Amino acid sequence: MPALAADQVKIYEIKRVDVEGAIVIDGFPSVGLVSSIVANYLIDTLEMEQIGIVESPAFPTVSLVRNGNPQHPVRIYAGRPPADRAGRGADKIVAFVSEFHPAPAIIHPLAHSILDWVQEQRCSLLVSPEGLSVEADPHRAKSRGTRLHDVKVYGVASTRKARELYIEPNMIPFAEGVITGIAGVLLNEGRRRGFDVLTFLAEAQADYPDARAAAKVIETINAILLRTPLDPVPLYAEAGRIEQQLLSIQRHAAERARPDDGANPSPPMYR
Repeated sequence: MPALAADQVKIYEIKRVDVEGAIVIDGFPSVGLVSSIVANYLIDTLEMEQIGIVESPAFPTVSLVRNGNPQHPVRIYAGRPPADRAGRGADKIVAFVSEFHPAPAIIHPLAHSILDWVQEQRCSLLVSPEGLSVEADPHRAKSRGTRLHDVKVYGVASTRKARELYIEPNMIPFAEGVITGIAGVLLNEGRRRGFDVLTFLAEAQADYPDARAAAKVIETINAILLRTPLDPVPLYAEAGRIEQQLLSIQRHAAERARPDDGANPSPPMYR
């Protein structure tokens, strides 16, 4: 598929909400489905409401039906996290979320459109959670406990201000390596525009959804940006539930993509 123009991605608001100053989460699938699990956890836990969709002819022609309601493949949610006992916390939070991997041709225009919208809405910063692929650990795959401290989180920021404020005091800076996909484009474009984009990379297994890595990223986002009361044990359990839900969605999408008795196959999910 040839590269698409930026105008091939449209953002439609279905409910007008003031999100000025909000923290925005990129919830497109990544290594270990870390970003998708993170975004879905925040949407569920903070009871965020859908405020928009992202549309493109390059997106899969599917409708996700949940509780009898059709869901667009790429959705936008907004909400307010509760403050901690000291009254601190993020005022607003927005999440872009999808269960499908964007096709390579749509990544640049999609990332640019998201960042355009974020800046137009005067949001404060954009966080792109990612999994950092590590070698498969059979013990971790079989025994997936709740020891979140076993997972290391690295960080990189698009601006010096964000690096000094969020990354260097709180985690290991990601000094050398390659970040691909939506997160990579957002970092590059954030640097060009002088807008704060953060990527938190948790060590994750690339061969299966990694709820422990996602839980560690959620814990990190909460500690640095949201500052809400959060118990890591139910956090891990909920991340694991979302992991299974995402696996089920992708499995059904893959099954629908197979030809059946000569019939035209449904469009496959992106990989």
